[in-house]
Amino acid sequence: MAAQNHVQITIPKEHDNQNQNQVPEEDFDYSQRGQWLRAAVLGANDGLVSTASLMMGVGAVQKNVNAMILTGFAGLFAGACSMAIGEFVSVYSQLDIELAQMKRDKTTGGQNQEHQQQQEEGNKEQLPNPFQAAVASAIAFSLGAIVPILAAAFIADHKVRLAVIVAAVSLALLAFGGIGAFLGRSPMLKSCARVLIGGWMAMAITFGLTKLIGSTGLEM
Repeated sequence: MAAQNHVQITIPKEHDNQNQNQVPEEDFDYSQRGQWLRAAVLGANDGLVSTASLMMGVGAVQKNVNAMILTGFAGLFAGACSMAIGEFVSVYSQLDIELAQMKRDKTTGGQNQEHQQQQEEGNKEQLPNPFQAAVASAIAFSLGAIVPILAAAFIADHKVRLAVIVAAVSLALLAFGGIGAFLGRSPMLKSCARVLIGGWMAMAITFGLTKLIGSTGLEM
């Protein structure tokens, strides 16, 4: 009686091949966005909060809308330059450290020169860019700072102007916090609450202390 040979052929499923070719979203390294995202989010929040706080401080002792607007623009220009220079110096220092480390790794590496060269080229592509960080910080700061300036520009009544600034800044803080959380895949509620409460505290402290100093006789 002839022997029967049973051959079992396993056919790979189509969705298995597709899964192998696709990288799950949760495996994506969102820290790769860290450099530019950090500069942009910090710049926007800083521009928004610092300029609004300056304007609130001036508004605590001055009812003239022109004084508040000029203060806002002065804060915008000074802050944008400060953020750009600060980010440039900070990121350039980080760049120097990483380049020095790559140079040390090259001199103490193994014998496979071709592999070292490929690895070095890949590392250079991931190096931080000081100019990119500086420009992102300056632009983001300016975008944040223009919000309270526009909010105050068309309001004649002093008390209403202060309230409109607080309302506009609060909405912008929620928006910036939400955008940063979305891009970085971080908790939305915590991010929004953190920047909103911090902004309120900065404006309240600046307003209160300036009002206190103005009441001692330093008001112009």
